[in-house]
Amino acid sequence: MEKSIRQLTSDDLHHLEKMETGIEDDYILRVYNRISTGTSRMYGLFLDERLASVGGYTIFAKQYIMLGRMRSDLRFRGNNLSTQLMAYIMEQAFRLPAIQWIGANTQQENASARRVMDKLGLEEVSTLYSAITSDASLLQTGGAIWQEVTELSHKKRWLDRLYIKTGSVFPYECYYTFPASEQLFAEGKLAQWAFFENAEQDRVLITKKDYKRDYYLHAVYPWDDLMEQPGLWETISMAQHRLSEKVKTDALLWMDLSPEQVRELPAHHSFDLPSPWLLYGTCREKRKQINEFSS
Repeated sequence: MEKSIRQLTSDDLHHLEKMETGIEDDYILRVYNRISTGTSRMYGLFLDERLASVGGYTIFAKQYIMLGRMRSDLRFRGNNLSTQLMAYIMEQAFRLPAIQWIGANTQQENASARRVMDKLGLEEVSTLYSAITSDASLLQTGGAIWQEVTELSHKKRWLDRLYIKTGSVFPYECYYTFPASEQLFAEGKLAQWAFFENAEQDRVLITKKDYKRDYYLHAVYPWDDLMEQPGLWETISMAQHRLSEKVKTDALLWMDLSPEQVRELPAHHSFDLPSPWLLYGTCREKRKQINEFSS
């Protein structure tokens, strides 16, 4: 069979519709125009003009790329096609001079996708549960709502201390977490995000509006003491209610929780906790070193 790889355009949707992926109501068919234009790209591997494997990427904060949307036709599986395609996509992505980091997310239970990540030379960076609930009020303990931080410089100090200096991963959007850098924290973003400090000013909660088919209050809290901070859940519930009023519908709560944080949740919590997401990635400098060593 003749094999070829190329970037897909809006005219290629019919090729995707003919693929047999075993996925019912695949969302990428509904949003295809959005994920193949703008800051997103889709690529396809063809065998004799038949689309056998697809994948793509989206650019975040100008210098990060998240790979994803891998699909393979069941009739061609077992031929290492996804790995070949994603390797090609990574090569194309690193040709963009601004890109400094490339990564991918997959759930822990997805063994086949994890094998692709290993073959691509991506290293495991973090493990996080996408914890979602419509109501976290059961976790409230009667504490006072935390004080909101409004000064941009104050917000920057928290981010510098918790993320930039430590190199920790930051949940930039629902589903999308990246190793922190100043590029992630543009002033326009910080102006939209809400920060809340506890009374002792040694803890901070960050909340953001996000939309992934539903509206979410995306809450970021990087400590393990979820049940030891009076007023934390009251503040989260207040921010969720405030967002619901703003978007005129019931916003859900989304928190990216580490395994340690999940273990701290009480038995009566209301979060849905599916298989955790594993973040894989590599930076431009490391990729360059590997290529130089290989050559």
